Amino acid sequence: MQRYFVNTEAENNKSYAIIDKEDVHHIKNVMRQTAGSKIIINFINASFISEITAIDNQITVITREQLELNTELPVQVTIASGFLKNDKYEWMIQKATELGAYRFLPFISDHTVIKLDEKKMIKKVERYQKIIKEAAEQSYRQIIPEIKVVKNSNALAALLDDYDVVLVAYEESAKNDETSVLNQTLKRLESGTKVIVIFGPEGGLSETEIKQFNAPTIGLGPRILRAETAPLYLLSAIGYHIELS
Repeated sequence: MQRYFVNTEAENNKSYAIIDKEDVHHIKNVMRQTAGSKIIINFINASFISEITAIDNQITVITREQLELNTELPVQVTIASGFLKNDKYEWMIQKATELGAYRFLPFISDHTVIKLDEKKMIKKVERYQKIIKEAAEQSYRQIIPEIKVVKNSNALAALLDDYDVVLVAYEESAKNDETSVLNQTLKRLESGTKVIVIFGPEGGLSETEIKQFNAPTIGLGPRILRAETAPLYLLSAIGYHIELS
């Protein structure tokens, strides 16, 4: 059963509308749904099996059955990562969404290679949002992860007080086989904990940035991971520790 998101709260046996143009197109022209077809809609407060009652420039549905879903990580994990070259960042956010990331904060690091003006940045973020939304639907997420561009490491450092746990993935920690910080942190995680983990771009984080963030540095195992792979390792470790161990 296809899944969609509607940004409003809902009750059972009430009528609501899907107005997102891409969702309307997908329902009408790709899936060729008709009146009477059933879809799953994730509203702000709950998920419902919903029946399509009318198809026009919008899709009108009636909520029929509330679902008891539990597909979100119990902790909120924010991935703050330096922008990556080519489509590597797009690939990373897609997979990280599937693995349960709550928020993405891309930022311009000292070692960031790509340079984007404001107009290109807006288009990039719009594309990122589309990728995240599609990945959230595919992986049965109950929310669409947020994404917000942070201007630079100074601006990112100013946000760190909003989190319960701040970690910095640092290549030198991996080279020194440092694993205890991450291991001990995972053991202390509780439901509702707000975690942010900072990753560098291809060239890693500068020593200035490491000092600026003033947070524990972690290694992610004995191997040196690519910039687009490291966040996925971290999310997998958190997911295993909380959901499977």
